[in-house]
Amino acid sequence: MTEPTAVTATDFYARLRDQLNKAVVGQEHAIRLCAVALVAQGHVLLEGVPGTGKTLLAKSIARALDLQYSRVQFTPDLMPADIVGTSVYDLANRTFALRRGPIFTNVLLADEINRAPAKVQSALLEAMEERGVTLEGQQLALPAPFFVLATQNPVEYEGTYPLPEAQQDRFMFKVRLDYPTSADEMEVLRRWESGIELRDPVKAGVEPVLGGTDIEACRAQVAKVVVDEKIRRYVVELAEATRTAPEIALGASTRAEVLLMLAARALAAFDGSEFVTPDHVKSLLAPAFRHRLILRPEAEVGGQTPDSVLEAVAARVVPPR
Repeated sequence: MTEPTAVTATDFYARLRDQLNKAVVGQEHAIRLCAVALVAQGHVLLEGVPGTGKTLLAKSIARALDLQYSRVQFTPDLMPADIVGTSVYDLANRTFALRRGPIFTNVLLADEINRAPAKVQSALLEAMEERGVTLEGQQLALPAPFFVLATQNPVEYEGTYPLPEAQQDRFMFKVRLDYPTSADEMEVLRRWESGIELRDPVKAGVEPVLGGTDIEACRAQVAKVVVDEKIRRYVVELAEATRTAPEIALGASTRAEVLLMLAARALAAFDGSEFVTPDHVKSLLAPAFRHRLILRPEAEVGGQTPDSVLEAVAARVVPPR
């Protein structure tokens, strides 16, 4: 009896994308970036106005990959124990027992993360970086894989707490979900009118076609993708250019360089390439760096954005041949 062939990175992405497209319409760029971050063991900050599919995207990813899913609605009265858990006294046994919080899952949706105060936001820091939490003095490992998708609303700031730079730096990508095109919105209406409820991945037809072993097989293939010395130098030069750009007060960190390189390897594997090209790096520059930059006040007054500044930075740095 022959053993099943391990899924390739290209096939992994194609199958995941096909399932997500059943529920999420018109967000191909966001789907691709989330898939890259998942395989590269990163986390994603989703930013978009209400109703653009942020929550649906997270639920659909968990469904297609047959992973455990948890959702935490961040509010001003949320406490760290509500996320990581706490010890509860058992009257029957007269002992304290650890009750694990919703963070012990595979796919965690931190919904409206900027509505919780800093002490709650910081409860995610250890989990995102170390893949574990300290609970009642014990270091507890989180399930593998562990993937955080956090959402925030870019237009409503009343009662919100902006994410500290230290926490934003933990996210591999900041992904913007814009309004779909008119054609995509017509497709959304058509599906709803035909009885397909897009709010629920199961009712939208998303099937668990992949699993944890497929993720590991994909990651093993990504690890074999070659990053040439010139590509590494290109990544460093891009980061250095953000630190010296006159429009930027705070440039990309060393962690940003590492995550950009790892993400470029995953993207190359999805494309079926055995090595990373400058185009792979450049296409991920904005989502990997945009949330790590602080613009100078005069640049913001002049109407510049992190994306427009990064476009100018990319134009100044000559890619390797």
